[in-house]
Amino acid sequence: MGKTFGCVRLIYNHYLDRKKQLWEECKQSMSYNACAKDLTSLKKEKEFLKEVDSIALQQSLRHLDTAYTNFFKRKESGYPRFKSKRHGKQSYTTVNVNNNIRLENGRIRLPKLGEVKIRQHRKIPEGWILKSVTVKRVPSGKYYVSILFEYENQIGEREIDRVLGLDFSMPDLYVTSEGEHCGYPKYFRQAEQKLAREQRRLSKMQKGSANYLKQKVKVAKIHEKIANQRKDFLHKRSLEIAEEYDAVCIEDLDMQGMSKALHFGKSVHDDGWGMFTRMLEYKLADRGGKLVKIDRWYPSSQMCSGCGHIVPEVKDLGVRVWFCDWCLEYHDRDGNAAANILGEGRRLLRMEQKKTA
Repeated sequence: MGKTFGCVRLIYNHYLDRKKQLWEECKQSMSYNACAKDLTSLKKEKEFLKEVDSIALQQSLRHLDTAYTNFFKRKESGYPRFKSKRHGKQSYTTVNVNNNIRLENGRIRLPKLGEVKIRQHRKIPEGWILKSVTVKRVPSGKYYVSILFEYENQIGEREIDRVLGLDFSMPDLYVTSEGEHCGYPKYFRQAEQKLAREQRRLSKMQKGSANYLKQKVKVAKIHEKIANQRKDFLHKRSLEIAEEYDAVCIEDLDMQGMSKALHFGKSVHDDGWGMFTRMLEYKLADRGGKLVKIDRWYPSSQMCSGCGHIVPEVKDLGVRVWFCDWCLEYHDRDGNAAANILGEGRRLLRMEQKKTA
């Protein structure tokens, strides 16, 4: 399997270099078809390429072509970069052709590799068609196989009745319009001291030595555990909300900009708000629900949810509780913002229903 990773990486880097040189010399691009045609002659020069899955090599060219297309369509995607063999994450994708990939008795059959024993975490329903497989090796040394299936699923329209507003909260992840605090456990902060200790040990070791590689795996396992804990928590919370509510309203926040501007990078990234909202969006969609995104400049924190009066002083993040000057109502900052997000979300839903009516 390691040989396949290396060959896929070689093909990607080889044709990225070809594309780069061709553009610098004569301002011409090299299409996927031209690369695929040239790959045949490259295999004659490098015989070892014939020992790995040919479809995986072709998929590497497709990924390169997609990266180039994304770069020229939207510059923020960034220019494609060369893949390093020293990078902890390695992966390749192959496509099911003539049933060359099969799941049988707790094993998966992969092209050129044969049967590989797996821990299958989910039973595959009948009628699902296996389309492709992505094999990934993570820094801790574990291997994962992601399988893509095709199936028919007709999602019925769901009447929007129960609606919830969520406001991002750095200490809790979110606060609901019903006053519930999520209470996110802060997994990174819990493991921060242990992680720092293992990283210090790693920094004192000779790079490339046997002990260095062992310690590198230890550090990777801590990171992996934190990521798994976070994903597990976010999956469970997003599923609970998607099952209970028909629509959820949130602010369309720029989390990357927030982490830089407020110097709270660790806390913002530890919360995983972006990951949570993506999970919530597809889980709601699978059940016929909706995720409503409010404009990020909407004054949800500054506006009184009782009377609508705006208090500019509340813009200061240090203000956690406040009284409204007009109606004298006492507000918790995040709970008030969630209630305002709910109100604006309901308004947007009503406008959408009028357009479709």
